[in-house]
Order: sequence, then structure tokens, then C-alpha cells
Amino acid sequence: MKLRNLSNDDLWLYEAIHCDPAMMEHLGGPLPREGLAEKLVRDVASVEADTSWILVILPADDPNTAAGSVAVWEHVFDDGTTVNEIGWMVRPPFQGRGLGSEAVRTVLDRARAEGRWSPLHAFPPVSNARSNAMCRKMGFTWIRESDFQFRGRTLRCNDWSLDLQPS
Repeated sequence: MKLRNLSNDDLWLYEAIHCDPAMMEHLGGPLPREGLAEKLVRDVASVEADTSWILVILPADDPNTAAGSVAVWEHVFDDGTTVNEIGWMVRPPFQGRGLGSEAVRTVLDRARAEGRWSPLHAFPPVSNARSNAMCRKMGFTWIRESDFQFRGRTLRCNDWSLDLQPS
């Protein structure tokens, strides 16, 4: 598995992730294609400015095909509270192969090595057993269950946190 930065050529990947009912099952359903191109431009700019990490997951056996993405960014809540957040999405044909785990572990290792993004939060919906299991597997600590805003949708999510600073 390799990771590469998101690029302006990845609109098809954004559409495959955000417009797919299966991919968005736990996030309130698929999003419309409208606005995704603009989101991609903003996201690529944030990667180039190093204000976020948005990485495309490339399987070792097919390094020209994007399996999904893993991202880390600063999340600002409506009340002004700021946290560092991680999220990941693996396309259905690539699920169950360990690619998501390997990608998340690689990003966590990089964040630790750079002394960045700590503490790191993940907010998987309570209904998403696989993502919540990923949090446990990666050593995140469950904080609480709460409502979370995701692209204009209110989701019931778990708040997981991971301190990346050396002990």
C-alpha cells in the first residue's frame, strides 16, 4: 500500500466516494455531484498549503487505482472549539483487505514522527461498526457519544481521541 497526496485529477474518486449510497450509508446518504469539483480544488489547496493531509490509498497490487482516502485536518465546531480530526473511506471493492488499517496506521505514524495533530479525534457514526472498530484497533480512547454536523446533516457519532505525543 502506498499513499499519495490528493490531486486535481481525483474528481472521479470524490464522486465514487461521496455520491455512492454504499459509501455514504452511515453519513446520511449520497451527496450530489454539484459542488464536488469546488470542494476538490479547496482540498487540494489545503494539501498544498500543508494545512491538511488528504491522501489517496493505492493498493500495492494495483498502484494506479485509488482504493480510497485518509485525511487529517483541523475541524472547527459551531461553538468555535477546534480539534484535529482524522477520517477514512475505502471503496467497496477494496474493503476487507486491510488497506484502511494500513493507511490509518501509516498516517498516525507520520503524525507522531512529525509531532503534529495531537490529540487526534475521529467521529464515526455510532451505526458504523467497522469505523468504530478501527478506532479501537488503532488505540483511540472513546470519549462520548454526541450529535455531529457533517455537511449539513446531523449524525449521532462516537468521539474517539488519540494522544500522539510520546509517553
